[in-house]
Amino acid sequence: MITIASLIVFLAFYTLYYTSKRAALSYDLGFEKWMKNNPKQTKITGLGLLLIAYAFWLFTQSLGCGTLMFFIQLMTIGSLIIILTPLKKVSSKALLALFVIVALLEIYYN
Repeated sequence: MITIASLIVFLAFYTLYYTSKRAALSYDLGFEKWMKNNPKQTKITGLGLLLIAYAFWLFTQSLGCGTLMFFIQLMTIGSLIIILTPLKKVSSKALLALFVIVALLEIYYN
Protein backbone atom coordinates (compact mmCIF):
# COMPACT_ATOMS: atom_id res chain seq x y z
CA MET A 1 0.00 0.00 0.00
CA ILE A 2 2.87 2.35 0.77
CA THR A 3 4.45 1.55 -2.60
CA ILE A 4 1.22 2.43 -4.38
CA ALA A 5 1.00 5.69 -2.43
CA SER A 6 4.59 6.46 -3.43
CA LEU A 7 3.82 5.83 -7.08
CA ILE A 8 0.76 8.08 -6.91
CA VAL A 9 2.80 10.87 -5.26
CA PHE A 10 5.37 10.54 -8.04
CA LEU A 11 2.71 10.73 -10.76
CA ALA A 12 1.00 13.67 -9.07
CA PHE A 13 4.19 15.70 -8.72
CA TYR A 14 5.26 14.80 -12.26
CA THR A 15 1.96 16.04 -13.68
CA LEU A 16 2.19 19.24 -11.65
CA TYR A 17 5.83 19.68 -12.75
CA TYR A 18 4.75 19.66 -16.41
CA THR A 19 2.38 22.58 -15.82
CA SER A 20 5.28 24.80 -14.75
CA LYS A 21 6.34 27.55 -17.13
CA ARG A 22 9.88 27.71 -15.74
CA ALA A 23 10.73 24.01 -15.99
CA ALA A 24 12.94 22.60 -18.75
CA LEU A 25 10.53 20.13 -20.34
CA SER A 26 11.09 17.29 -22.77
CA TYR A 27 8.32 15.77 -24.84
CA ASP A 28 9.40 12.18 -25.33
CA LEU A 29 5.97 10.70 -24.73
CA GLY A 30 2.58 11.77 -26.08
CA PHE A 31 0.92 12.42 -22.75
CA GLU A 32 3.61 14.97 -21.86
CA LYS A 33 2.54 17.10 -24.83
CA TRP A 34 -1.06 16.77 -23.72
CA MET A 35 -0.14 17.87 -20.19
CA LYS A 36 1.59 20.99 -21.51
CA ASN A 37 -1.31 21.84 -23.83
CA ASN A 38 -4.00 21.31 -21.16
CA PRO A 39 -2.62 22.84 -17.95
CA LYS A 40 -5.97 23.25 -16.17
CA GLN A 41 -6.97 19.59 -16.47
CA THR A 42 -3.41 18.54 -15.62
CA LYS A 43 -3.42 20.60 -12.41
CA ILE A 44 -6.78 19.18 -11.38
CA THR A 45 -5.51 15.66 -12.08
CA GLY A 46 -2.28 16.27 -10.14
CA LEU A 47 -4.08 17.68 -7.12
CA GLY A 48 -6.58 14.82 -7.20
CA LEU A 49 -3.73 12.31 -7.25
CA LEU A 50 -2.11 14.07 -4.29
CA LEU A 51 -5.36 13.80 -2.33
CA ILE A 52 -5.64 10.10 -3.19
CA ALA A 53 -2.04 9.50 -2.08
CA TYR A 54 -2.68 11.38 1.17
CA ALA A 55 -5.77 9.25 1.76
CA PHE A 56 -3.67 6.11 1.23
CA TRP A 57 -1.16 7.35 3.80
CA LEU A 58 -3.95 8.10 6.26
CA PHE A 59 -5.43 4.64 5.65
CA THR A 60 -2.13 2.84 6.30
CA GLN A 61 -0.90 5.07 9.16
CA SER A 62 -2.54 7.28 11.75
CA LEU A 63 -3.33 10.97 11.21
CA GLY A 64 -0.07 12.37 12.54
CA CYS A 65 2.27 9.73 11.17
CA GLY A 66 0.50 9.58 7.80
CA THR A 67 0.65 13.34 7.39
CA LEU A 68 4.31 13.48 8.33
CA MET A 69 5.26 10.62 6.02
CA PHE A 70 3.23 12.10 3.16
CA PHE A 71 5.03 15.44 3.38
CA ILE A 72 8.45 13.81 3.74
CA GLN A 73 7.74 11.69 0.69
CA LEU A 74 6.39 14.66 -1.25
CA MET A 75 9.54 16.69 -0.54
CA THR A 76 11.85 13.80 -1.42
CA ILE A 77 10.13 12.79 -4.64
CA GLY A 78 9.65 16.43 -5.64
CA SER A 79 13.33 17.16 -5.19
CA LEU A 80 14.31 14.11 -7.22
CA ILE A 81 11.94 15.05 -10.06
CA ILE A 82 13.20 18.62 -10.17
CA ILE A 83 16.84 17.48 -10.19
CA LEU A 84 16.66 14.42 -12.47
CA THR A 85 14.03 15.29 -15.08
CA PRO A 86 16.04 18.05 -16.85
CA LEU A 87 18.99 15.64 -16.99
CA LYS A 88 16.70 13.07 -18.69
CA LYS A 89 17.47 10.45 -16.04
CA VAL A 90 13.80 9.64 -15.44
CA SER A 91 12.67 6.90 -17.82
CA SER A 92 9.59 4.74 -17.75
CA LYS A 93 11.59 1.49 -17.79
CA ALA A 94 13.71 2.52 -14.81
CA LEU A 95 10.64 3.64 -12.87
CA LEU A 96 8.84 0.39 -13.61
CA ALA A 97 11.84 -1.66 -12.47
CA LEU A 98 12.17 0.42 -9.29
CA PHE A 99 8.46 0.09 -8.56
CA VAL A 100 8.52 -3.70 -8.99
CA ILE A 101 11.60 -4.10 -6.77
CA VAL A 102 10.16 -1.91 -4.01
CA ALA A 103 6.77 -3.66 -4.21
CA LEU A 104 8.43 -7.07 -3.92
CA LEU A 105 10.45 -5.87 -0.91
CA GLU A 106 7.32 -4.50 0.72
CA ILE A 107 5.46 -7.78 0.21
CA TYR A 108 8.42 -9.84 1.42
CA TYR A 109 8.95 -7.90 4.65
CA ASN A 110 5.27 -7.63 5.60
